[in-house]
Amino acid sequence: METTQKNTAVWWVVFFASTGLLGYAIYDHWEYLTLIMPFVCTSFVKAMDII
Repeated sequence: METTQKNTAVWWVVFFASTGLLGYAIYDHWEYLTLIMPFVCTSFVKAMDII
């Protein structure tokens, strides 16, 4: 059985960008900040290669 390495660098970039946007939304009291949460959570899970 062969193991393959997955490239998760793109998901880490998406995670840090969406986390930064979430921090800005909290600081700026943005009304729709909960719309960012799925991107933060999904990109973290994909970057950690959980799914």
